[in-house]
Amino acid sequence: MLNYLLLFSLLGVGICQQKKPNFVLILTDDQDVVLGGMTPMKSVHRFIASEGVTFTNSYVTSPICCPSRASLLTGLYQHNHMTTDNSVRGGCNGHYWRQTLQNHTFATVLKDAGYKTFYAGKYLNSYGAPDAGGPEAVPPGWTEWHALVGNSVYYNYTISNNGVPTHSTDQYLTDVIRELGVSYIENQTESEPFLMVLAPPAPHQPFTPAPRHAGHYSNVTAVRHPNFNVAAEDKHWLLRMPPSPLPASMLPELDRVYRSRWESLLAVDEMVADIVGTLESRALSDNTYVIYTSDNGYHVGQFSQVYDKRQPYESDIKVPLLIKGPGIPANTSNSLPVLNIDLAPTILQLAGLEPPSHMDGRPIVMSGEGNKDRYMLIEYHGEGRTGSVDDKCPWKYDGNKLAECYPQYDCKCQDSRNNTYACLRYIADRINTKYCEFVDQENFVEFYDLSRDSYELYNAIGEVLPAVRHWYSLLLTRLAACAGANSCDNPLNLA
Repeated sequence: MLNYLLLFSLLGVGICQQKKPNFVLILTDDQDVVLGGMTPMKSVHRFIASEGVTFTNSYVTSPICCPSRASLLTGLYQHNHMTTDNSVRGGCNGHYWRQTLQNHTFATVLKDAGYKTFYAGKYLNSYGAPDAGGPEAVPPGWTEWHALVGNSVYYNYTISNNGVPTHSTDQYLTDVIRELGVSYIENQTESEPFLMVLAPPAPHQPFTPAPRHAGHYSNVTAVRHPNFNVAAEDKHWLLRMPPSPLPASMLPELDRVYRSRWESLLAVDEMVADIVGTLESRALSDNTYVIYTSDNGYHVGQFSQVYDKRQPYESDIKVPLLIKGPGIPANTSNSLPVLNIDLAPTILQLAGLEPPSHMDGRPIVMSGEGNKDRYMLIEYHGEGRTGSVDDKCPWKYDGNKLAECYPQYDCKCQDSRNNTYACLRYIADRINTKYCEFVDQENFVEFYDLSRDSYELYNAIGEVLPAVRHWYSLLLTRLAACAGANSCDNPLNLA
């Protein structure tokens, strides 16, 4: 009898000593990886990349903020969470989100499992809107809440501090988020696991650097890859619209935006150094996963566009993803294709929990030894807003279908209602392709073999055999209807 009691006691001690890991997720806003967006991040490279793994094929499921953030939080593709744009009307913090989906994020699962949870920074673009509960509404799953009301800004903003709206005019938002994060970690102990999400505004428009960083990259110009300011003659109609290419007078503005984005990221890099340093000073680092990523990429001049996201090209859909933590090999690179819908099931699995079967993503294999063959879905629903077509532009006749058409963009519109598409991004050992179908008056289709055309200069759809094109279209149709990891990971096996 005593032997059994002794064995039970030893097992109990072992169970108690199995500490649940902590999680720190740092989510930037519009940070590209294709155009050198990680160049300013010296501390991220030093404290995360050199201590963990960098994913070289990391993608988002939609190249726009709110739908992408909804995917990250829930592990669902856009067609399953139904957030199609950044407005309440488009599902961003809309009724379905507030009544259903926000009850099933990775935060709610971790909180139910005994985690303390903390959020600071941008949440969803329409969070705090009067018709979406206002800033007094704190989403379930968060024990401490410091969310930005509305879209990214750097000054003159309101934060919901646990449901109490607090306005600030002169405090730089990234620094406020850093201070909140450091203070929270300083009060943590090894006895209670925690999840922290820090979501700074950088490098989102208006690309405002902290005063101490203004002018730091004054000699930098926008990267001139082969697809910079080239006429998009074989792209869908929105990119073909004039001016194409952009006039030379527009290029200094592109350079200004490019270097301002880098400068705004320097405060984020300082935040990362302070957060990691505080984890180390509190002896929490060895049991904490630190994840660094962005909600979407960005373009600055590619294919005669101005500066924005919303397009299916690599600059807009490929994002940084770096992870360090217990058991993750240091200073490694991982080429397995991953999506932002994979982060929710990955975090839950690392916490020792079973990811819910309804999630479309799959846990990431950190070692890089998993199956590289993957079909990934990219979805976007274009917007048209009459109020965003400036009277000085020549597109008034189509104002109800276009969006983001301003003289400072040389009237090159950045979006339209039929800039709506679904893409199949296919990566395997010897395959690296993208197939896109647009819902427009032309039923336009684009196909790129990125193994030979990494800058997507040549739309090769005319060279694709009819049977192969049909196969791609079938896969895309099935992915656009998938639900749950089993079907979304195996579109060929859908009934």
